[in-house]
Amino acid sequence: MSKRDLATEELEVHSRIERDGLAPRPVAAGTTRRTFLGATAAATVAGAMLRSSDADAAAEKINYAAAPPTGFRPFSAPGRIVKVKKSNSLMPNGYYPKDADAKEMLRRALQELTGEADMAKAAAKFVHKDDKVCVKVNGIALKNMGTNKELVIPFLEAMIASGVPAGNITVLEQYGSFLSGTRIDDKNVPAGVKVAVHNNGDATMQSRVIPNTGGTSTKFVRVLTESTALINFSLIKDHSICGYTGCLKNITHGCSINPHDFHAHKASPQIAMLAAQDVIKSRIRLCITDGFKVMAQGGPLWKKPEYVVPHESVYVTTDMVAMDTIGWEIVEAERKKFGLKSLTDDGRTPAYIKEAGELGLGVHDRAAIQLREIVLG
Repeated sequence: MSKRDLATEELEVHSRIERDGLAPRPVAAGTTRRTFLGATAAATVAGAMLRSSDADAAAEKINYAAAPPTGFRPFSAPGRIVKVKKSNSLMPNGYYPKDADAKEMLRRALQELTGEADMAKAAAKFVHKDDKVCVKVNGIALKNMGTNKELVIPFLEAMIASGVPAGNITVLEQYGSFLSGTRIDDKNVPAGVKVAVHNNGDATMQSRVIPNTGGTSTKFVRVLTESTALINFSLIKDHSICGYTGCLKNITHGCSINPHDFHAHKASPQIAMLAAQDVIKSRIRLCITDGFKVMAQGGPLWKKPEYVVPHESVYVTTDMVAMDTIGWEIVEAERKKFGLKSLTDDGRTPAYIKEAGELGLGVHDRAAIQLREIVLG
């Protein structure tokens, strides 16, 4: 695909999000979300009966789970989140964090989560020298609000210091313009670290039907399927279709070849069903949420900057569901300050977060989530 075609496709992604957010895909009269789930289950069964070959059915049964290196047990703390906040950590432009502050906030958060004060030793709790690591960032809102390189690069350095070869680490984003939104490129990452975009097409796995999605199939991209470990750098943002976008959606829609096909019914239960696939749940090791800013309205693009506010916080956890539960709570609090409707009253409840919890992917029960907050001077 030519650069011009790719640029056109990226613009279409933005247009599709805006269009779908304003006018959700039509469904039959009288259809509720419950009947949708029942119908999609039936459609999946029917689709399986109509496959033209046994090879197609066998392809869906291929196990794409990854296993940690022999003898290595990655650190896991379901329901635990550490938040580190530091006032005046943003640069004067209000967009990007100060290098030293971002690095120290991340170090302190990892120390509280793992008990290791040294960031390389903390990183070694999540990745092993024999891992192949996919680092998923998020720059769909472009340079106005992408995952900040000031947060990502220190963790890349920490993984290398822990013993992971630089050549075993790949920073991944969907499109080139989205990657540019993070200000990460092959010139500013540690030597040997790869930087890649998949353009919704770089996938080698067999296509598989995702349950409870109306028989919709997908492939996850090659950088993810060839990895053994996944580090998730997310943001805290409103989403015009599904209400909230954070950890879960950054991976499910950011690492599949046809994310637009999983937006019906506010992307619930689609996001949960995608996150439950072996490709994702067997690889996720750590979630680092860039909370230097919060987008309360107008997401996931940069459409309404008047609703973007400083938050100056970094969150770390191994639990995507718990973090999205807290992120949703933060967005709602900011919406209330602006006098905006709640996401539920606006018809955009991010129900997929609860559904992901029900699938055992993490903790959604707010009372069971342990949020530890540290304020740096």
